[in-house]
Amino acid sequence: MTRRPWARRISATAVSVAALAALAVPAEAAGTAAGTDGTASAPAGASASAAKVDYATWQKDCQAVMDQALPYLKDRIAAAGPGEKQAIVFDIDNTTLETDFGFHFPQPANKPVLDVAKYAQAHGVSLFFVTARPGIIEDPTEWNLKYDGYDVSGLYVRGFLDLFKDVAAYKTAQRTDIERKGYTIIANIGNSATDLSGGHAEKTYKLPDYDGQLS
Repeated sequence: MTRRPWARRISATAVSVAALAALAVPAEAAGTAAGTDGTASAPAGASASAAKVDYATWQKDCQAVMDQALPYLKDRIAAAGPGEKQAIVFDIDNTTLETDFGFHFPQPANKPVLDVAKYAQAHGVSLFFVTARPGIIEDPTEWNLKYDGYDVSGLYVRGFLDLFKDVAAYKTAQRTDIERKGYTIIANIGNSATDLSGGHAEKTYKLPDYDGQLS
């Protein structure tokens, strides 16, 4: 059987993707996004050091945030205006993928987030992924997301010059670009303040990062 070009790239990259992903995760600001209307975050009790938080705790805390997001999304999707193109923007590391808890490739999906994403994509919402990962791992990242069940309408990774820019400003610029394409960003989901600051989303949902330990 002839292997597709992307499959060959995946095989060649698999052994190093975990290390590259670790390099791709920036030292982002800790804490929640600004406490404005439309921002939901992890419970106040989810502020312990990551060293003290196990996988089950992280999943419970993620589920608590997605339990806030899903009712809103159901109502907002049902209320879509004529011709409105709805979109959700997701971060990747420790948001859509279990980066710090999945030390192999492909990295598993963060199930509470995947469940929400699957509901949205089944109801016509486009999914965009804005990450601080560098372009060198764009192909395996996109393959990983699709393998886990995400419909990828667009993936934004950092080019060489982007590596020298402020992460929050870079991510805001990508959301602006999505809006220029005619989409209404009904939700923005991430686990760092830099994922969510800067506007260009109707609502934001912050997953736990435990004082920056999972950013």
